[in-house]
Amino acid sequence: MREIYEKSELRFALIWIGIYVVLMSIADGVSETIGTAKIVTAPVCAGLVLAMYLWICGNGLKEKYGLCPFQGSAKQYLFFIPLVLLASTNLWWGVRMNYSPAETALYVVSMLCVGFLEEVIFRGFLFKALCRTSVKQAVVISSVTFGIGHIVNLLNGRDIPETILQICYAVAIGFLFTILFFRGKSLWPCILTHSAINSLSAFANDGGAPAWHGIAGSAFLCLVSLAYVWYILRATKKGQVSRE
Repeated sequence: MREIYEKSELRFALIWIGIYVVLMSIADGVSETIGTAKIVTAPVCAGLVLAMYLWICGNGLKEKYGLCPFQGSAKQYLFFIPLVLLASTNLWWGVRMNYSPAETALYVVSMLCVGFLEEVIFRGFLFKALCRTSVKQAVVISSVTFGIGHIVNLLNGRDIPETILQICYAVAIGFLFTILFFRGKSLWPCILTHSAINSLSAFANDGGAPAWHGIAGSAFLCLVSLAYVWYILRATKKGQVSRE
């Protein structure tokens, strides 16, 4: 992998995207066939996280890919309260157990790992590779690619309207996370928020929510994400995102 990375960081990022999408789809499919949610997905995700983390550390790339302390004061970033709001959306309509205790544990482990993997792949590998040409283009492409990447959920049995809504707010959140990483130089706030959003979906009381909650929730995620981006760009006072 080091040789591929040195020749082309973009190709390296795209290979990781391919590996992630294929392995996740296969793992989810096998888990469904076995009849226990995430029983294969959880160990596959954990293995990918371990391999990725060790590779980054072994090559001295922790700071480049944001696995380092956040640079900036919490006050300047509103103590990350907007991120807490984003993470809480799955609990708005109440809490319930959607899986058995064992499946819940597997689901949470999987989603914690997914948060790490997707942030490092899209905000780390892909964004940094694209930054070599243009930061503006890198922000747009990495955010849109992250959102469109959720179309794979159609292959896993999700409804088309649900997937479209997910793509829309994923693009907005992807935009926020990219700006947050670009300004703060750390992926940890993004990883923790992403992991929380995913993991708490295991306890979402969708059955107790109004019929319109999907659209309202998606609109809220988009608005909070974009408003927070606007605030960060103004508060950090570093001017417009421009070519590095």
